[in-house]
Amino acid sequence: MSRYKDLYNKEVRDAMTKKFGYKNVMEIPKLNKIVINMGVGEAKDNAKVLEAAVGDLETITGQKAVITKAKNSVANFKIREGMSIGAKVTLRGEKMYEFLDRLVNLALPRVRDFRGVNPNSFDGRGNYALGIKEQLIFPEIEYDKVDKIRGMDVIIVTTAKTDEEARELLAQFGMPFAK
Repeated sequence: MSRYKDLYNKEVRDAMTKKFGYKNVMEIPKLNKIVINMGVGEAKDNAKVLEAAVGDLETITGQKAVITKAKNSVANFKIREGMSIGAKVTLRGEKMYEFLDRLVNLALPRVRDFRGVNPNSFDGRGNYALGIKEQLIFPEIEYDKVDKIRGMDVIIVTTAKTDEEARELLAQFGMPFAK
């Protein structure tokens, strides 16, 4: 059982209820899912690049990655509809809490010149998006076996109605927001 799952059960609920004055336990926001997306633009030329990206994603998350395909053709990027252009993983339940724990406590502190994550990256509906420039910050990735440094997007989806509620929820989980 993840430390975060235990933490959410009592401490986070009490702090959120105290700050926002919820009357019902079901009003308290919680994490819904975490989606990790890796766009691989050079996959249109070389299929091996996409396989390496999928392998990195599966190593980081511990779950099978899904290959994403282009929805429509873009002539300027030389992309046709249906081409494989990325990979994504959706984490829920125990794996979601475990990934958030590793992200906050292991990966983010390893970022060069890290001063905290942007506190304004909320979408207005309580979801948080975070861009990571290189996959090397995760301890599971072996530096010697990396063919190319790739970035990824991490989207944390919550049941919060407002950005303020979601910011407080993530702060309770230890997300290091920049001041």
